This record gives sequence, structure tokens and C-alpha cells, in this order.
Amino acid sequence: MEGKLYVVATPIGNLEDITLRAINVLKEVDIIAAEDTRHTLKLLNHLEISKPLISYYKENEKTKSDVIIDKLKEGKNVAIVSDAGTPGISDPGEEVIKKAIEEDILVVPIPGACAAINSLICSGFSTKEFCFIGFLPVKHGDKTRKLEEIKEETKTLIFYEAPHKIMDTLSVMREVLGDRNIAVAREITKIHEEFIRGSISEVIGVIPEKGEMVIVVEGAQKNKKDREAESLSSLSLEEHYKFYEEKGFSKKEIIKMIAKDRNVSKNEIYQKFI
Repeated sequence: MEGKLYVVATPIGNLEDITLRAINVLKEVDIIAAEDTRHTLKLLNHLEISKPLISYYKENEKTKSDVIIDKLKEGKNVAIVSDAGTPGISDPGEEVIKKAIEEDILVVPIPGACAAINSLICSGFSTKEFCFIGFLPVKHGDKTRKLEEIKEETKTLIFYEAPHKIMDTLSVMREVLGDRNIAVAREITKIHEEFIRGSISEVIGVIPEKGEMVIVVEGAQKNKKDREAESLSSLSLEEHYKFYEEKGFSKKEIIKMIAKDRNVSKNEIYQKFI
């Protein structure tokens, strides 16, 4: 009988932020796959748990995934943990989870801490819809292109960033996204936890370059589609009709699109062009 793969969330700072279920799973599994075995050993010692550890990090993820799958096929139960938070969220875990599913091995989530969610709920921005981006590319050009790609997004945006890159990242954000309101969660759940809120320009002036960072950015006020719809609805009906006619749409299609742009019934627009 095959074992189970447990995806176990661990504390992101405060060691008390671990569930009773997570502790029990770590006690009961046969093997723990850890992003950094030294880091995980500190947590296990704190919990008075002793288990065989497998090193499982980004650079060896593909090869070690096969080792873990073999152990699961032997009937061993395996828990995968990252250094902090939930495995697979900007941390190793995705590869072995995919392979386990392909092999019909049961994958069990053990919920717990996630820096992105905890930063979002304390940001003061909309939590109804949000986009988790994670770490931006390191190179300036790639970072700019990624931000250009999402600058029209009206949902709240969430990023992770290292302290020594925070100034550069915020500068590029201000350049591409504009001087938006942001909330930077620094050292979340730790002794020096703080939330720094304000425009990007205001935050750049006061944020220390140390500690783990989560950047929560207010979504764009209007996206490209909204602005285009506003622009079209400012035209006269005849100009609006001509705009779509020049693009090669049929009369039926044009009436439908004009009605949608102006948020009126198709029949109302149709009557105008009889």
C-alpha cells in the first residue's frame, strides 16, 4: 500500500504559529522532506520530534522528487515542509505534488501560516479579489516587463521581496505602476513585525532594508478595457457606430457592442439606426 504525501505549513516566524494537526503529522510520518534540513531541525527540536530528513530545495527539486515518490510507493508516509509558511507558495513543493498526483498518490494539505494572506488581511486593501505574484524577476528589464504586464490589473497585488532588493523594486513599481498606495509587511509574526503603509514615495523614504518583506499593492483604479469603454461612450452614436464599422464588424455585431459599451438594451440602439 502506498504512503501519503502531507503538505505541511510551518511557522513564518513565531514558532507558536503551528497547528496541533501539523505537529501530530510531523510526529507520525516516516520521513520529512525539508527545504533546509538545518532550519527544519531547529523546529523539530523545539517540538521534540526526531525524524529522518530528506533535503528538498529548488536546485534539486526534480531529482529529489523521484526519491520521495519511491519512498511513498514503498508505503512510507512523507511530510514536505519549507523553511517557513506553505510549501509550493514561492517555495519548493510543486514538483513532488505534481508527480504524486500523476502516480495516484494521496496528497493531503495541512493548513497553516502563509505570509501573503496574513499581509493581505492587514493591508487595508480589497480582499475580495487579489493576485499573488510572488518574487519578481531579478533583472531590471525582466522586472519592468512583468510589472508592465500586470499594471492594468484592478485586483490587489501581492509580492514577496528580499530586503536588499526592496528599494530597487519599489522604484521600478513607482515608475511602471505609478505612485500607488502600498502596504509593506516586514518581519511578519516576528518580534519586530511592522506594517508600513502609504504611497510608494512615502514608503521608500522610511522603510529599513532588513527583514523579510511582503509588498501589497492597491489595484489599478481602471483597467484598459474600462478606459476604452469610457472613451467610446463619450462618442456620439454615429461616431461609435463608425468606430466598429471601420473595424469590419457587421451591423448586428455593432449594435450588440454599442449596447454593451453604453450599458443599454440592444433594442434601444437598434431603434436609433432603423
